[in-house]
Amino acid sequence: MNKARPKPRQILLSKRANIFYLEHARVLQKDERIVWLTETGEDVEQYFNLPERNTALLLLGKGTSVTDAAMRRLAESNVLVGFCGSGGSPLFAAAEPVFLTPQSEYRPTEYMQAWVRQWMDEARRLELAKALIAERITLTGKAWARNSELLQRKIELPAAAIDKLRQRSAAVPDTQALLLAEAEWARAIYASLSAGHGLNFTRQEGMGAKGSKEERINSFLDHGNYIAYGLAAVALNGLGISYAFPLLHGKTRRGALVFDIADLIKDAYVMPLAFTCGADLRVKDNAYRALLIETLQDADALDFLFSFVKQLCEKPV
Repeated sequence: MNKARPKPRQILLSKRANIFYLEHARVLQKDERIVWLTETGEDVEQYFNLPERNTALLLLGKGTSVTDAAMRRLAESNVLVGFCGSGGSPLFAAAEPVFLTPQSEYRPTEYMQAWVRQWMDEARRLELAKALIAERITLTGKAWARNSELLQRKIELPAAAIDKLRQRSAAVPDTQALLLAEAEWARAIYASLSAGHGLNFTRQEGMGAKGSKEERINSFLDHGNYIAYGLAAVALNGLGISYAFPLLHGKTRRGALVFDIADLIKDAYVMPLAFTCGADLRVKDNAYRALLIETLQDADALDFLFSFVKQLCEKPV
């Protein structure tokens, strides 16, 4: 009598090692595996294995397609899939990140229920937003203190901006005031990184990677931010929390909680690396993305996001 072969145990989302970004490729299922293939230009197709059970996020850029069989298997393995524009920026990025989330009637509910209970209380929601800002400052400080490139250039977090944000966030009466304080913090960080690299930088979204160092940095920031959005979406989806219950960003934007959670790691890892790579004209888009993914993996960024969101859900009243 043949026994049913047990399914292999899945790696926890927070511990998965792989993030993939593909362009001009087809993703399909072949011989019980997920593979992607590209054309070499010589009528020869090359297949590459995509280890879906150890993959957290798959971004599909220009010229890509995916079969229904591959999507079914990716969903079974709980892989988050995003359709992107060139360089890794999801389409309709001005509105919200576009991700296909695996669907299951057995999604966890405890964290979503805990989140909603707190979210419905306006005062409590403000406290959670303040906790998010405080953790963002702490993580950024730790990450910058370990960043050899920043240390070499003697770039530090502006102490005055840290103190000001902490003081203002402790006293603000609503999320709008907290957002204004957060915007000042962001400008101070940009100014510090810009001065340290000898640049006159102004943040502009949607810039191409070609041209000046400032334009390259803006482009790398866009690409890096959407990788951070992807990790935030993985964490929220894994915990079963809807993107539609943000703490800081616009309450009318369905993906706003993704932006809130992604901000935790953007200042710490995305911004410094975008400046370092953008100021070096030898670094190309794909090299920057690969280095950022490696940096986030070395920092256990996804594991951190899972843990911190859980802490917010369980934060004592």
